[in-house]
Amino acid sequence: MGFFFALLILSFFVILVSNAAWIVLNAISIMTIGIQSILRADTFVENIYFSTFLKWIILADVLWIISFLGFASKRKHYKTNPKLHHLSYNPIDKPKICVIIPAYNEELTIEHVIKDYINQKYVKDVLVIDNHSSDKTVEIAKQCGATVITKKTNMGINHSYHVGLNESLKTDSNIIVLTEADGTYSGYDLQKMIPYLDNCDVVVGSRQAQVLTEKGNQNTLMHTWGNYIVAKLLQIKYLTIRHFGVILLTDIGCSYRCIRREGLEKIVGKITFPGTDKVIVSSESGLFTILFTILGIENDLKSVEVPVTFKKRMGSSKTRSGEKIQGFRYGLNFIWFILWR
Repeated sequence: MGFFFALLILSFFVILVSNAAWIVLNAISIMTIGIQSILRADTFVENIYFSTFLKWIILADVLWIISFLGFASKRKHYKTNPKLHHLSYNPIDKPKICVIIPAYNEELTIEHVIKDYINQKYVKDVLVIDNHSSDKTVEIAKQCGATVITKKTNMGINHSYHVGLNESLKTDSNIIVLTEADGTYSGYDLQKMIPYLDNCDVVVGSRQAQVLTEKGNQNTLMHTWGNYIVAKLLQIKYLTIRHFGVILLTDIGCSYRCIRREGLEKIVGKITFPGTDKVIVSSESGLFTILFTILGIENDLKSVEVPVTFKKRMGSSKTRSGEKIQGFRYGLNFIWFILWR
């Protein structure tokens, strides 16, 4: 499916550019030749009628539409098992939450973040995965009551998520939460995310609702639209005709999410290469959230996206995703991974 889907999407952009180029060239022709050529029908209209370029464009358009309809028709019964992919009710009677916080030199924010989560209802464990910080992050985290797992070397945030997820399964928590140490997410959002776990396995946050975002946060126009477009690309890849996708997404890069313990147990071993501790996506790629979502879909975990509050970052970005060039690279990595995964 990956090759055909990639071919379908890439050909779409080629056809889109070809159609746009034809329209622009003929618009220029109208402006240069003038309305009289249209009235006489001796140049402009004849050029359109006899245009070989136009005929190839129309042929390509028709072939693409037929290919997409073929792709869509195969999804008529995709992910439609009533037990796995439709409504069920499986409440968690005694929620016990383990919060995972990757951290690297976060001494300015870590106290605020830990206390924010540790004071939330049902939170039993807070795990800080220290990525070999050189400041007082570890010391402050321990003083705040968190369990700190310190790595000997900086292996990136993706590896920290991997370590945290495995460590969370050593606790007796039945709900695992991923968040960040920069203060952008709010602990109280757990109170609206957790109830959805009665009907699904994974709850993913979305930072797209303007009224839930603090003015001046780090999500620029490029981030907002880029995350939305790539999210829809992933949604189309796992298209189900009746419901537009097995998961409805608006924000591909949001790392704030909750997962049931039994759901995590199904996918945690697939985050790394077999027999190794190496995460299958590099730490510099920012791809962990996409990998997590895809593994959930491919392993029949029910996922729901919920709007969450999003505040201005406390401290500086460690991934440099706020820089335009780096952010653009992230976007290309996201698209490439979704196309060929």
